[in-house]
This record gives sequence, C-alpha cells and structure tokens, in this order.
Amino acid sequence: MTLDKSGKLWRGDDFADLAECVRDFKAGGYPVTTVVESRCDECDGRFFRVNIDEEEATQRVCLACGAVAFIGDSAEHWSEDESDCCACPCGGEEFAVAVGYALFDDGEVRWISVGLRCLKDNVLGVYADTKIDYSPSRHLLSQA
Repeated sequence: MTLDKSGKLWRGDDFADLAECVRDFKAGGYPVTTVVESRCDECDGRFFRVNIDEEEATQRVCLACGAVAFIGDSAEHWSEDESDCCACPCGGEEFAVAVGYALFDDGEVRWISVGLRCLKDNVLGVYADTKIDYSPSRHLLSQA
C-alpha cells in the first residue's frame, strides 16, 4: 500500500506516510520542519499503546517490552486521572508514532504534534498538538 488520501481518513503503511500526514497537519498552523519516529529507549521497539490526558500530555508504552516514556515535556504535565488510551476509529489501540516539530527561526521548538498510524487498519491521524511556550526548548527534539 502507498499513501492513500482518497477517503475521509488517510491511510499509509510506513513512517514516511505518517510523517507526511503530520507535516500536512501543520502544528498550530506552522510548518512542521522535523518529524521523528518514536523508538523505545529500552529495546528499540517501534510500536506502542499511547495515552493522552486532557492537556494533551502524551505517554507511550512499548508493546515489545512495556517500557513507559513521555513525549516532549509531557511528564511535567501528566495527569493519570485525566488520561485515556488512544483508539483508532476501527477500535485499534496499537500504533506506530511520529512526532512533528514546528520550530522558530532560531531552532527552538514552537509546537509538537503527535501522529499515530493504527497497526490494525493503517489509518493515520494527529492525536495531540501542543504549544511550547518557553525557551530553551531544543531538548524536546530528542524526546519523541
């Protein structure tokens, strides 16, 4: 399968397709200049369950080893009581994850968007979009 934009929901089968979806979303209306594939720090796994709280803080749980990690500065804002597991319209809850960064001219992070590709039906979507309102923020580029 190649990237399919013909329906209401985009579908794709790899990181490049998901990265294009995240770039098209335009975090906060700004162009996404960098997209990073999420990989588990423990086992290099690339598939996750993803939880998002009402502030759009994002947590990922590796399907291979169970390691938990936060995307961007989400650990500082995380509310377990206000979080839910992400689900695709098909009901799937397992995803490949891509994190898009819209940057200021000086390289600091302006917005972070979290894109997911459902492993069940390959539907692509942006599930979280968070403004970064502090500097320095370049360290967030390594927290996908």
